[in-house]
Amino acid sequence: MSLDLSNDPHRRYNPLTGEWIQVSPHRAKRPWQGKQEETPGEQKPKYDRECYLCPGNDRAGDARNPDYDSTFVFTNDFSALKPETPSESLNTSDLLIAQGEKGICRVICFSPRHDLTLPEMALPQIREVVDLWVEEYTQLGSREYINYVQIFENKGEIMGCSNPHPHGQIWAQQTIPDQPAKELKQQTQYYEEHGQTLLGDYLDLELERGTRVIVENDHFVVVVPYWAFWPFETLLISRRPFARFTDMSREEKEALADITKQLTVRYDNLFEVSFPYSAGFHPAPTDGNGYPQWHFHQHYYPPLLRSATIKKFRVGYEMLGTPQRDMTPEASAALLQEVSPVHYNER
Repeated sequence: MSLDLSNDPHRRYNPLTGEWIQVSPHRAKRPWQGKQEETPGEQKPKYDRECYLCPGNDRAGDARNPDYDSTFVFTNDFSALKPETPSESLNTSDLLIAQGEKGICRVICFSPRHDLTLPEMALPQIREVVDLWVEEYTQLGSREYINYVQIFENKGEIMGCSNPHPHGQIWAQQTIPDQPAKELKQQTQYYEEHGQTLLGDYLDLELERGTRVIVENDHFVVVVPYWAFWPFETLLISRRPFARFTDMSREEKEALADITKQLTVRYDNLFEVSFPYSAGFHPAPTDGNGYPQWHFHQHYYPPLLRSATIKKFRVGYEMLGTPQRDMTPEASAALLQEVSPVHYNER
């Protein structure tokens, strides 16, 4: 008998982190009697006078938003990281270790509109968001004590988003966080052995097969990765192996805006709901090193499983053993490939 990846339990290796994913395709047929989420209710207004991210409104303390008409960025009023934190270590034993961590947390409002998410914004508006990502990465990364700039978005209440006004965050900090650090180790090892970037060679394989490719343009490709954990997880990869936001050409910035809209529209159309996810870029660290092994990419981690109301939970075996999924990445990719490229609100 030969292993059937579409039916038999198996493990898949994640070369970016060096970890494994358990895949159990036969479990996709099991009945669901667990928790079902409520779908979002009424349409949001264009402006909400109670929203602390809308133009002209009060934030925490004495802060007040300007009447901005494009993107808007500010330092988080409740930052998880602070620039004045002492960098000292406190090691009272080999098992009780702590270290101060300097950093800056920023909030990016994508638009003055309270009701517009990225898939519903026009391409020129998304391009303004891209330009702000580049600007913030450049400015924050140029600070002597900032060695990594993590740009991300939590979309939707079930992803813990504390405000419905569409926005993203930036955490810029002294050390390289755990996930990029794992990817740095794996990408370095692969580059030293093969002389090519890990994601460059992986992208060639995906383009050759086509099975897991969701959307693409001249400069970027989005795939459901072979090792995906979340049901509709995707990975955005640049065709050209560059490392940083600052390495992008004008055409690549335009293409990043385009591919962002293409993917997020397909997400929304899958269950005809504003599709929740956590998404974040993994550019190279900003510590002054060259990083020829680093290949620019972005992760999308959506929690929805079978519908707009059924969510994937990471519990039990997935917390204590190995991350596990039921639906194969190929089955998820097929569903995303089939949906319309035109947002359901425009049809």
